[in-house]
Amino acid sequence: MSRTIRIDDEVFAALQARAEPLVDTPNSILRKVLGVGGPVSGPSAEDDQGEDGFPQFGLAPQLADGRLRAGQRLVWKRRNLQRKHVAEVLGNGNMRVEDGRVFGTPSRAATVLAGNQQNGLHVWCTEAGTRLEDL
Repeated sequence: MSRTIRIDDEVFAALQARAEPLVDTPNSILRKVLGVGGPVSGPSAEDDQGEDGFPQFGLAPQLADGRLRAGQRLVWKRRNLQRKHVAEVLGNGNMRVEDGRVFGTPSRAATVLAGNQQNGLHVWCTEAGTRLEDL
């Protein structure tokens, strides 16, 4: 279960100073500082929220009509970087990338992984090679 906490600007600035841009969240920094290892446990804490802490469920329509299924793997082959990203479709429409982070939309996942704006429906594909935009 996730909780909401309020912090002042000075504490937030200290968290930002410890953060790796486009990677860390306030929660991940607090986990490092407090020595709490591993990802957040429990399905409600991890699966119900996107990376920014708010429910997104961007792939819910594709799940509802059977174009995708929970647990299905999505891939993004970045040929210029010779890198392949893998994500899992979660039952609520969010997606979890290989490092355990959960994103509410394919575009948000791709943008954070790339470090620049990406259209997730264009870059993520099923393992069979079908782009999300073509489903």
